[in-house]
Amino acid sequence: MPLRRRSLLVGALALPMVARAQAQAQAPESWEQRKERLLHEDWPELSRYAEDNRRILASGAKVNIVFLGDSITEGWKSKRPGFFTPGRVGRGIGGQTTPQMVLRMMSDVVQLKPRFLHLMAGTNDIAGNTGKMTHAQTFDNFRMMTQIAKANGIDVILASVPPADHFPWRPGLEVIQPIRTINAWLRDYAKAERHAWIDYTPVLGDAAGAMKPGMAYDGVHPTEAGYDAMAAVIEPLLRSRKI
Repeated sequence: MPLRRRSLLVGALALPMVARAQAQAQAPESWEQRKERLLHEDWPELSRYAEDNRRILASGAKVNIVFLGDSITEGWKSKRPGFFTPGRVGRGIGGQTTPQMVLRMMSDVVQLKPRFLHLMAGTNDIAGNTGKMTHAQTFDNFRMMTQIAKANGIDVILASVPPADHFPWRPGLEVIQPIRTINAWLRDYAKAERHAWIDYTPVLGDAAGAMKPGMAYDGVHPTEAGYDAMAAVIEPLLRSRKI
């Protein structure tokens, strides 16, 4: 076969493979694909805010408070950026559980030397995003994070797990009672350890344990109105501490 014809044939045969590779590269990563990738590459996602952490440290900017959490914290920054005035740093990562946040405490909180830590987590522990977890394991992780903060001179603001009556990504899972159980423990733990306690439940949730109409897009993740309601709850505390 002449060389030119052979080259054309090889090129034609390769086109479908190239097209498939390009399609895969352009396709959005599913949650399962992301979880599998992170399991082998960066389970706690320490790389997520690494560059911004370096930027803050290099600038010498004062950090008053770090908001550590999951997608609910991450969405706060994206939907209501005006809430994050200078000195307020958002460190939420969608889908994360408390064991992942424990591993992020040093890089995303302690090294920034904030005065305060706002910690809101637990939704994804209940959902089992990184495997089935007991309440005791979740409580241990809260203890670890607050003890790390305390050891580094950081005051803690413990926030309630936001209300929900279902998780869209875990159909059929009972969530109301687990949320209430974790929140009851957090409230009592905050009192015992003299941490500030912020309960967003009254402004976000109804009597049955679900999000109030208009407060969440999917029954879990707050709308702009939901974040405004949360801000109204915590702003008096932040102002009283000049945060």
